[in-house]
Amino acid sequence: MAAQVAGTVFAKISASQTGRILADLDLKPHRVRGWLTRRDSPDFWERVADVCSLYRNPPEGAVVLSIDEKTAIAARSRRHPGVPAAPGRDVREEFEYRRHGTASIVAAMDIRTGEVLSEPIVRNNAVTFTAFLARLDAVIEPGKEIHVVLDNGSSHTAKHTRKWFQAHPRWRVHFTPPHASWLNQVELFFSALTRRVLRHGDFSSRDDLIDKMDHYVIAHNEKAKPYRWTYDGTPLKTS
Repeated sequence: MAAQVAGTVFAKISASQTGRILADLDLKPHRVRGWLTRRDSPDFWERVADVCSLYRNPPEGAVVLSIDEKTAIAARSRRHPGVPAAPGRDVREEFEYRRHGTASIVAAMDIRTGEVLSEPIVRNNAVTFTAFLARLDAVIEPGKEIHVVLDNGSSHTAKHTRKWFQAHPRWRVHFTPPHASWLNQVELFFSALTRRVLRHGDFSSRDDLIDKMDHYVIAHNEKAKPYRWTYDGTPLKTS
């Protein structure tokens, strides 16, 4: 049957037929994409150019690092085991879970090699951050210039951190613009960590979560390669 409203005739179709029509036209009205409007200022483009130039032409003989924290990672265990995939059936995961606290890490990635050094942190503040920088400074060959890409997090811009950099002049800081975290290459590593370890992981404790993240970093470094990175996220056209 059909319904008529104000001279317009609407065909009555079932929910399943509606689904078939949407699927055939590749329409997904239920999906929503969000964005954050960036600040279109001269400083934005100056910082973008600085960071991209560093990636494309790293100074000869210098160490180039991308550093950031990943905080409040939940250690959760599911109340019941999942069900593995089978022909015609997706993997099934238990909806309910138990909480076992959270963990945070700080990580530094060498953009020339793709290798990552990470460690758990209890507090995400300037004192913790500069202590991590000091450990890096101690193991990097003396005399080498160090360039580091950072976002504008409070631990990176605090007065305490600025004083630390002033006292260590071989460190050259390149700040990404506000709301431009994709410019920091270590975010690519965090994205892979989330997909491969955290999103579907089952962790019996905070220590178990940290241990599994450490194992992932070790495995990553055994086959590490520099990221083939592009500013807008599109695949590279050339090798």
